[in-house]
Amino acid sequence: MTDTIISSATREVVIGFNRPFVIVGERINPTGRKILAAEMVAGDFSRVISDAEAQVAAGAQMLDVNAGIPLADEPGLLAKAIQLVQAITDVPLAIDSSIVAALEAGLAVYKGKALLNSVTGEEERLEVVLPLVKKYGCAVVAISNDETGISLDPDVRFEVARKIVNRAADYGIPSCDIVVDPLVMPIGAINQAGVQVMRLLHRLRTELKVNTTCGASNVSFGLPERNGINSAFLTMAIGAGLTSAITNPMHEEVVKACMGADVMMGNDPDCARWIRRFRQAPPPGADGEASRGRREGSRRRRD
Repeated sequence: MTDTIISSATREVVIGFNRPFVIVGERINPTGRKILAAEMVAGDFSRVISDAEAQVAAGAQMLDVNAGIPLADEPGLLAKAIQLVQAITDVPLAIDSSIVAALEAGLAVYKGKALLNSVTGEEERLEVVLPLVKKYGCAVVAISNDETGISLDPDVRFEVARKIVNRAADYGIPSCDIVVDPLVMPIGAINQAGVQVMRLLHRLRTELKVNTTCGASNVSFGLPERNGINSAFLTMAIGAGLTSAITNPMHEEVVKACMGADVMMGNDPDCARWIRRFRQAPPPGADGEASRGRREGSRRRRD
């Protein structure tokens, strides 16, 4: 069994085989969100805070924090966002950037063991990101592409993942701290994208024995009723071995799909999490005190 432990100052989340699926909230990301980007550049992080609170309330066990805004001070913005989010919630965070200086700025202020997002199989990226992972003792998302790009052959992607795991070991980073992203492609453009990912997830779990994550909404890009596609994908991917995903917990359909998959996989003992979230309170008088009070009142009237 492989467990990847991510933590804040006060809470741990475990990503692992035969454990509940981990939803990583994706909303704190200015990419494609012009208003959020403008606010962050202006020093207004109120939307970052409200997005964090809303995602946790909706069921996210972790939050991804990204501050990728062109021509902005990304290291400074990312560090500020991380500090503010950690001040209002105790869920662990994924520190997300393509800029190494921003990753280090985020790690420098983070309290706990973060998930660093991300490293690829490109030599230049491996040589600068893996030392950060070792220095700060964090876990890292390993994306299955390298200098040759993203292969459509899942076996090639598997070998890239294996390369990253082996290179990490050279730095003393255990495989349990590597969370592989198999790269989910838009199924509307690549009809076999789902089949490719399912095959790759199975190999990552059974052969490489690593935990996995992905940007789940990529699969439905360009299609109508995206939440239906995302939900179907996540349910099947969890069955194939996916242990976490960066997705939007504000979409109830998607959350239900993940929690339902946990029930079916035996990762929600006695369906306790499902019942706790979705069980409806009985209407007044259906049982308990209200019902007894009505019966007692009837007896008093007859007396």
